[in-house]
Amino acid sequence: MSRNLILGTGLSSLVVLAALISFIWTPYDHTALNIPAKLQTPNAQHWFGTDHFGRDMFSMIMVGARTSIAVALLAVGIGMSLGVPLGLTAAARKGSWLDELIMRGNDLVFAFPSLVIAILITAVFGAGAVNAIIAIGIFNIPVFARITRGAALSLWEREFILAARVAGKGAARISAEHILPNVANLLIVQGTIQFSLGILAEAGLSYVGLGAQPPTPSWGRMLADAQTMVSFAPHLALIPGLAIILTVLGLNLMGDGLRDWLDPRLRVART
Repeated sequence: MSRNLILGTGLSSLVVLAALISFIWTPYDHTALNIPAKLQTPNAQHWFGTDHFGRDMFSMIMVGARTSIAVALLAVGIGMSLGVPLGLTAAARKGSWLDELIMRGNDLVFAFPSLVIAILITAVFGAGAVNAIIAIGIFNIPVFARITRGAALSLWEREFILAARVAGKGAARISAEHILPNVANLLIVQGTIQFSLGILAEAGLSYVGLGAQPPTPSWGRMLADAQTMVSFAPHLALIPGLAIILTVLGLNLMGDGLRDWLDPRLRVART
């Protein structure tokens, strides 16, 4: 097991553990206002200090981890559940009108970043975490469709696929029974990468007011609230910023380590 995988898994596990613990315990109520205790620097009572409303920053970071993970995880789930079948279908029908329709549709979605999609959705349905999930999820669909199609195309000419065709199996059955298991490793690695990008996207959407809405804590919202107080309360920006950096770093290291661990060619090279 590589060093990247161990370090990435450790960092990611800490964030997930903090999010899970926040369901049953936080040092303070993250919604409780305590104006006399506002803008405290980290101390024994408030490990990460307090914000401009006197709320405990450590508690908000814990609950914010829950928000970021939930949004990113659901968005990646949407991307995989729709993008993978589309990619398999396009590969199975290479060169057909269906392949062209799917890939040109992917190009169309790629033309609109998740922030633009979120603005469009927000204009119709209003801001919120659900709309952020939809926007990020829509952006993930073409990513997984392209990855799946590219990997599947290299398998369709392999001998075991030809044998499955001779055995009378249809394209859908071959895709489900033979193609998908052989591209699963690649999809797992890509899923961790998209998960880290989902964390960043959620923070960015919350920063501009399109993500999770108060009183639900969000790391991006915490950064937005801190931008006018950096000069005299830098911990308000540093702490959520570090939380985002460490989480994304951990997920990227884990994805890189999983790629090395799951790719048989890299295993042979190491031995």
